[in-house]
Amino acid sequence: MVVILHYCARTVIMLLVTCMIFIFLVTVPAAAVEKHYLWEVTYQYKSLDCYKKLAIAINGMTPGPTISAVQGDTIVVDVINNLLMENVAIHWHGIRQRGTPWSDGTDGVSQCAIMPGETYRYKFVVDRAGTFMYHSHYGMQRETGLYGMINVSLPVGVSEPFNYDLDRGIILSDWYHSTAYEHSTGLSSIPFEWIGEPQSLLINGRGNYNCSGLAPSVCNSTNPQCSPSTLTVIPGKTYRLRLASLTSLSALSFQIEDHEMTVVEADGQYVEPFFTKNLFIYSGETYSVLVTANRDPSRNYWTSINVVSRKPKTPNGLAIFNYYPNHFHKLPPTNPPPGPLWNDTKLQINQSLTIKARQGYIVTPPKKPDRVIVLLNTQNRINGYTRWSLNNVSHSLPSTPYLIALKENMTGVFDPNPPPDDYESENFDIYSVPNNTNATSSTSIYRLQFNSTVDIILQNANIMTENVSETHPWHLHGHDFWVLGYGEGKFNLSRDIDRYNLVDPIMKNTVPLHPYGWTALRFQADNPGVWLFHCHIEAHFYLGMLVVFESGVDKVGNIPKSNYGCGKTKALVNP
Repeated sequence: MVVILHYCARTVIMLLVTCMIFIFLVTVPAAAVEKHYLWEVTYQYKSLDCYKKLAIAINGMTPGPTISAVQGDTIVVDVINNLLMENVAIHWHGIRQRGTPWSDGTDGVSQCAIMPGETYRYKFVVDRAGTFMYHSHYGMQRETGLYGMINVSLPVGVSEPFNYDLDRGIILSDWYHSTAYEHSTGLSSIPFEWIGEPQSLLINGRGNYNCSGLAPSVCNSTNPQCSPSTLTVIPGKTYRLRLASLTSLSALSFQIEDHEMTVVEADGQYVEPFFTKNLFIYSGETYSVLVTANRDPSRNYWTSINVVSRKPKTPNGLAIFNYYPNHFHKLPPTNPPPGPLWNDTKLQINQSLTIKARQGYIVTPPKKPDRVIVLLNTQNRINGYTRWSLNNVSHSLPSTPYLIALKENMTGVFDPNPPPDDYESENFDIYSVPNNTNATSSTSIYRLQFNSTVDIILQNANIMTENVSETHPWHLHGHDFWVLGYGEGKFNLSRDIDRYNLVDPIMKNTVPLHPYGWTALRFQADNPGVWLFHCHIEAHFYLGMLVVFESGVDKVGNIPKSNYGCGKTKALVNP
């Protein structure tokens, strides 16, 4: 009897241990992995909107391949620059690069650009789940098609705070027929030549330009490259649509005919869910929306995007929301929805104010800032050249990257005098064409105390054309910021701080500044490095609409020598 009891006890213990091991294996997330990519960047002729144009492709693809990863994974991308006549740098937009500021991919800030024929390795950790993007950060190269998506999932066993059946990515972009070289030359000329409005809007790299009067060798509407993009759905299923705006100029409204969307994520942060028929999305922003295929399944529906915030001269972009088993190229029987009015600014501001952090996922901001920087956004002329400026300073990047110059204690690389923290607000009329007599150009940077809390007040104003104030999407590298508030007119520090949302503000990395209004942000300078903060409109960035923040650069590790090779860093590579 004793022997039998002893045997039974051993058996029970072994079964318990086996069960515990099984439970551990199925509940503990899989270990993070290192994912490797080899990308060849080349020129390719593409007909994305039926018009044949030289584009930039990654492994032959425009847009480029999607990076799919799990939170905690390490991403390694070896980029081969085979453009032959121009450099390349790729920015991983929304990835904070904690511990790897040299992999931010910003020419003149974190690295020397990759020269033709050279290979450069980017290596970084995706430390949180969400929807992100990558794109060129060299000159005006992004508008030529060098961009793509980064989708980061939660580890196995960890759930999202919302339910869906399937996951799909959608890249929204605008498309010009002229080249980035032509655009940059016009912007840098006297007289000034604006780039104009794009010829097409693309959904997942496809549009449809009117080829009337053009030779088929130039524009061919039967080219399969420009057949409408399709998203096939199964009736009754709910889809998470990950949206990323890679436009070079256009702010957009996105909608799916007769379908309601639930917004659940913005820039990698959970949003308190809200319903909408159309979603305003600005260059550099990402969103996740939930859509249920609950309409008449016997037909297809339009997916459409239209230009807002600028008087549109570009036709709406169209794709097909395809209900299975209908043919995916079967056109909907209705006309595409027209979308909201381009100049309904109040509707756009209302969406901005609606976006708040999801309950249960709120990160409370510090109650007060250590420093407040007010940035007046104006268009200026300097020595006859048209520029964009902040507090009447138009910024440019040096030939030696800031990160290396500061880490190596170099001198004579950039202007050591700090840019202004404010402007003469009492004497400035934001509704009039500005006086440009004091506009200057500089390479100066803001040096922030490490771990300090910084408020940024973006103030919009009239440009050099009467009665025009443009929308500017502002993007911060290396950090997320709390969006504390939006307002109309001139910001008043003593009055408007009472309107700040300190209870459930959303955290983002890209945010719109609406016409004749202000946007208030707060962030912690807790990521050692040198980081850009700039308007995400390609031409505005090219014309100086940027500032640079430095904090804790003494805490940055050893910068890879592959980041060197330009400006004063040449002497450190070949002493």
